[in-house]
Amino acid sequence: MKRILVACGNGIATSTVVATKIREKCEEAGISVTVTQCKLLEVEAKADDYDLLVTTGKFTGGSVKCPTVGAMSLLTGINEEATLNEILSYLK
Repeated sequence: MKRILVACGNGIATSTVVATKIREKCEEAGISVTVTQCKLLEVEAKADDYDLLVTTGKFTGGSVKCPTVGAMSLLTGINEEATLNEILSYLK
């Protein structure tokens, strides 16, 4: 099972939307995942325990070692499918 950390400004609203879309896409693709939400400020303390970091806000990378995907498109709908495919590529 792959572990995904989804981070947004407060770890509540936009990360919930993004997490739901990721779960649905992974289910369609037959990929078993656990998706956890957090605040952008918590990322560096938590990311080492995850296979992928998905953010909806500006994150410069810090000391995070796992792959990071910017997911603003999952909120705007512009290039949403490309972002979901990028996420899947890191999980396969």
